[in-house]
Amino acid sequence: MEEIEVPRLDELREQKTRTFERRVALTTSIYAMILAVTSLGGNNATKEMLLAQQKASDQWAFYQAKSIKEHQTRGHRNQLELALEERGSNPSAVPRTRTESAIAQGLDEEKRYHAEEEEIQREAKEWEKERDRNQRKDAYFDFAEVLLQIAIVMASVSILADTPAVFHLSLILAAAGGLLSINGYWVLVKIPLLLSGH
Repeated sequence: MEEIEVPRLDELREQKTRTFERRVALTTSIYAMILAVTSLGGNNATKEMLLAQQKASDQWAFYQAKSIKEHQTRGHRNQLELALEERGSNPSAVPRTRTESAIAQGLDEEKRYHAEEEEIQREAKEWEKERDRNQRKDAYFDFAEVLLQIAIVMASVSILADTPAVFHLSLILAAAGGLLSINGYWVLVKIPLLLSGH
């Protein structure tokens, strides 16, 4: 009959500790991977937000330039109309025709500038919507990064303290961070509390 070797209690504890440490180490590497993807999403959202803000600012500057041109054209047209009115019904036919033609041309330019302003304004508002959308996304990524970083620290502490409860808390925080990261990419759910500062 063979002799059966029964493991010693301290060997069993050591084996259990190593298994726990491996599980936590593997889980922590998954946390780090999720954190990397979250950071990428946050960086992209920030870049897109800044780009959209720049594009919106450019459009509003262009709008302002068109508006100034429209007002200058209107002012010039008003001066011509006033000059024509002051001449009365006696002015020579040639200057009157030229003045009326300049007035009509000024009115056409005003209409063109106004139509261009409306299109520019529409584009500027679209860029502002894009900026706001990316700003909302960035908030989710920010909070997700914080939760994932805390989860990584807590998982490390759980190994040092040999405390599964701390590890379980890190799982909860990492899950919340992962969900916020997913929400950052697709904004499936709007969470007002997270958006209040943005």
